[in-house]
Formats: sequence, structure tokens, C-alpha cells
Amino acid sequence: MLFKQQALLRQKLFVLGSLAIGSVLYLVARVGTLDRLQPICPIESRLPPPDPEQIPLRTLQFKRGLLHELRKGNATKEQIRLHNLVQQLPQAIIIGVRKGGTRALLEMLNLHPAVVKASQEIHFFDNDQNYARGIDWYREKMPFSFPHQITIEKSPAYFITEEVPERIFKMNSSIKLLIIVREPTTRAVSDYTQVLEGKERKNKTYHKFEKLAVDSGTCEVNTKYKAVRTSIYTKHLERWLKYFPVEQFHIVDGDRLITDPLPELQLVERFLNLPSRISQYNLYFNATRGFYCLRFNIVFNKCLAGSKGRIHPEVDPSVVTKLQKFFHPFNQKFYQITGRTFNWP
Repeated sequence: MLFKQQALLRQKLFVLGSLAIGSVLYLVARVGTLDRLQPICPIESRLPPPDPEQIPLRTLQFKRGLLHELRKGNATKEQIRLHNLVQQLPQAIIIGVRKGGTRALLEMLNLHPAVVKASQEIHFFDNDQNYARGIDWYREKMPFSFPHQITIEKSPAYFITEEVPERIFKMNSSIKLLIIVREPTTRAVSDYTQVLEGKERKNKTYHKFEKLAVDSGTCEVNTKYKAVRTSIYTKHLERWLKYFPVEQFHIVDGDRLITDPLPELQLVERFLNLPSRISQYNLYFNATRGFYCLRFNIVFNKCLAGSKGRIHPEVDPSVVTKLQKFFHPFNQKFYQITGRTFNWP
């Protein structure tokens, strides 16, 4: 019995001794490692100031979370001051075209951590009453952002409103301008569909598209109809070119943005001089909706409002053909001016 107790005691002492020796060896090795890791000069003197364009993606994502809290009204004035948040005038504006995909483009660009968007259409430059309120009123409508970020707003009416190019030029003559276009006849029908839905919601009647788009007296395309007039892209663009060089415009293919958005977004990133951040991970096709939805991170996804992608009414094929022939020469001129060609009829 005594022999067994002595054997157990020796075994415990051996284990304890081994643990003690192991701990000492670990500490010796650790101290040596720490010795080797001692900086030869203070950290502050060795690190250059951060370049905003090189801020790590995780840092930008954290900042986006802070901006989200700010939009909800949860950020304090101290946080605004501490993080150097500002309300900047936009460095880029999506000026049109109505029913070309302006909302989709804005939401998709907002995937980029260096972009912040104005949530609502401001209508500053096309609305005389708003414009009279002054540039400070406009700035206050912009979201809070970090100084290195780009603020973008979109108001599709800007593209077709005569006073807007000069007004924007007076604010910033070097601003970058985004125009998203679709096949002109398809865009006109989409424009009509949105108005029709609004009329039906109010239990009001509305003419058929064919009656609005074609003059019943002359049987020619009715250029007084706003949906037709808006689709004559080159006429509106020529007015803008009186103030801005063509290099300050980027044309986005709205039809392609629906079916294959990533290449279009990458072109916009380059135009805005942004590092490439939007990837296929951020875009996933929703079979139920029939559209691409947005994935900001592992927990936050977003699809466009249900009003997007309305079903168009059937249009007389002869009217469609007439409109396509009418738009054709204007489209050719648009291609020449912008340097971008589309497979439109």
C-alpha cells in the first residue's frame, strides 16, 4: 500500500516538474521574441499619414455603418465632430434619363464604400422655388460623409430642363455627370406606364400610348408628347455641351444594367476615379423579382422597390416600328457625340 502511494507521489511530482520547466522555456522564448519585435523608433514616426483612397475596406465598412446610424438620427454631434463628418456638395450627379434606370444606378453605386448617396431626389436645379433657397439649402439636403468620399445625387428631370446646365455649371464647372439611357422606344413606353399606373391609382382614365405617341391628324410621331421628347437624347445633350465638355459625361447602358450590371458599374468606378470595390458578390439575381438585388455584406441585402420593373402594356407593333424609325437618326448622332454605340433598332 505504501509502495503504491510513493509511486503516485513520484508521478505527480514528475508532471508538475515538466509543466514548470515548459512554462520557463515558453517565457524565455516569448521574451526573446518581444525583444526582437521592439521598434527601433516610435510608431508615429514610421507610419505615413493614411491615404483616403487606400483606407482598408473593413474600415470603410465601419464608417458606412456610422453613416447609417447618422441617417437614422442615432449619431451624436460628438461623433460627427470626432469622425470629421461633413455635408458635401455632390461631386457627381446622375442627371437622367427618367425611366432609364437612375434609381437602380444610384443604389448600385452606393455599394461602393467611398460613395454616399442622397436618398431622395432633391430637385434643386430644376425647381425655381428650391433654387431660390440657395446653395446652402442644397448642401443641407446632402448626407453626412467623410471628406474622402464622393457624394452623388440623382434627379432625372435635370437632363431635360433648360435652365439646369447653366445652374450646375455655376456651382461646379468640373463636376462629373452621369446619364443612363435605354432604347428610346422602350423608355417612352416605360414612361407612359408609370404615368398610367398613377392615373389608375386615382381612378382616372388615360389615353392609350398609341394615341399619345402618334398625331392622329398627321399620322406622324407626336414630338409634343413628353415621353417621346425625352427619348430624343441628342437634343438634350447638345444643350449640356454648351457648358460642359463631353469628357465630363459618362453614358451608362440602362438595358445592360438590368441584365449584366457589374461591367457597367466598373466603367462608372473608373470614370469617377474610384478604386474597384464592387464585385459580383455584391450583386445577386432574384428570380422572383426578375432583377438583380444588392448584397452589402453578409447580413444586409436590398432589392429595389416593387414599383420597379412594371409590366408594360401591349403596344401596336406598327407604332413601335414608327417610333424606332423616328428615333434612328437621333440615335446615330448620339453615338457620334458620346463615342458609345448601342444595339438599338
